[in-house]
Amino acid sequence: MKLLLLSNSTQYGRGYLEHALDTVTGFLPAGARLAFVPYALADHDAYTAKVREALTGHGIDVRGVHDGGDPVARLGEADAVFVGGGNSFRLLSALYRTGLREALIKAVGDGLPYMGASAGTNMAAPSLRTTNDMPIVQPPSFEALGLVPFQINPHYLDPDPDSTHKGETREERLTEFLEENDVPVLGLREGSWLRVEGDRAVLGGERDARLFRRGSAPREIPVGSDVSELLRITAEFDTRA
Repeated sequence: MKLLLLSNSTQYGRGYLEHALDTVTGFLPAGARLAFVPYALADHDAYTAKVREALTGHGIDVRGVHDGGDPVARLGEADAVFVGGGNSFRLLSALYRTGLREALIKAVGDGLPYMGASAGTNMAAPSLRTTNDMPIVQPPSFEALGLVPFQINPHYLDPDPDSTHKGETREERLTEFLEENDVPVLGLREGSWLRVEGDRAVLGGERDARLFRRGSAPREIPVGSDVSELLRITAEFDTRA
């Protein structure tokens, strides 16, 4: 299995995918036909055009799965897939509706390289339960693709000790998740990503990550760290109705 899971696709002060462009182009096969899944945003054509503008000059042929009537068939023609960011609930709902959820699980399991950013990275986890998004639609289930056995929290934000905001911090929300579910959560700060190849997972990018486990204090994970141990965990989710 080959995965590149980006916390974000746009870094402050830089263009789309610019902060990770060398990693992205190194991950994708040379001259790849890239199936882009744009369902996390409402305007699929504009979203696909944005990705095409960022990657076409690097020899990547970007094709929206929505363009042509059969998203599963478009996926089958691809050398790699990129699932873009936006609203995770809208995205997962569309994956169920189009049949892409099952098709992606099979294709990636058979070796198709998978790249996700933000919501697309959320999809790689077993469940949608650690997303930051508002549930603007209701998917049939919170079960995502389960390409990795642990949860990911893209755009992870550290608590601000000077903030006067009284709502929960991201750390508090993830702690609440762990009170109900026994599965690690990798908080990916913006500018970071996770690269998975086979049984090896390595943290990349510009910023360290933060790992949350039930019963333990959060732990900093430096850039370059091997976190392959997370690929061997067994997740336990609360399935009470």
